[in-house]
Amino acid sequence: MVTETHTVLVCGFGSIGQRHVRILREMGQKVHVFSRRKLQEEEYYQNLEAALSEVHPEYVVIANETSEHESTLKKVLSFGVPKILVEKPLFSTSVENLPENPKSQVCVAYNLRFHPLLQHLFSEIKEQSIISVQVYVGQYLPDWRPQQDYRKSYSVSRVQGGGVLMDLSHELDYINWLFGPWQAISALGGHYSSLAGDSDDVFCMLLKMERCPAVSLQMNYLDRYGRREVLINTDKHTYRLDLMKQEFTRDQEPVTSFSLERDETYRAQHRDILENHGKSCCSLQESLDVLRMIDAAEKSAKAESWQKNQALR
Repeated sequence: MVTETHTVLVCGFGSIGQRHVRILREMGQKVHVFSRRKLQEEEYYQNLEAALSEVHPEYVVIANETSEHESTLKKVLSFGVPKILVEKPLFSTSVENLPENPKSQVCVAYNLRFHPLLQHLFSEIKEQSIISVQVYVGQYLPDWRPQQDYRKSYSVSRVQGGGVLMDLSHELDYINWLFGPWQAISALGGHYSSLAGDSDDVFCMLLKMERCPAVSLQMNYLDRYGRREVLINTDKHTYRLDLMKQEFTRDQEPVTSFSLERDETYRAQHRDILENHGKSCCSLQESLDVLRMIDAAEKSAKAESWQKNQALR
């Protein structure tokens, strides 16, 4: 529970917007909703400017379609809202020039950073030399949202911000957080399967990073088992994390396991923003670097060449 009650505006009322609304209310916050759809919600607005003007939110969560994030964020920044959380991915394309407002703090919702396994790993490896990393994430897209026909979801559309590079960019964020910044990327990927749509359903990357000379990553929409795994070799230990089974192993010996309730990482993220100035959250600049990773991976796959991180020059 957050110790103080804040006035919150959640923009968007799809599945993720509804999750944020429910969790924030359970945390004792006063939540309003902006959505262009007509809702049964008592505290909702169909006009963003009206919502911002009348609600005067202390905290705004942007959870509408990825293609609308940029325009929504710019509008929220113009109102000087103190705390802003943008759902991942930040934008559907890389945007470098954003209006700045010193009154506003912008975080991006890579809540997997708050998973206890990754938090434990962060503490264990911070003083070690990291030699190689292997990351895998895959889940069968038609099974993601059982209540919805996957063919009608944004995930199948590049224009709407779909594709594994965007949808599964949690992996890009946490490898950058743990081992980065990234220095160079080589990638293969695209729409290879018979799944509907035109979004990329497979991507494989090899990355050179500041803290690790060799990171391999595969992400896909095809794995019917559903897996999210990390394997790390340092100069002292080998670590294996299974985020689906919630198991942490060091040198073949179980270290810890969790029975993590699904909403807990979301709650931890909101607590960090509301009570700790978002110190553990993904920052705006870090999320822009994830977009650069995505852009570089796409260019590498197309050109069949290594791409360097131009922001490090």
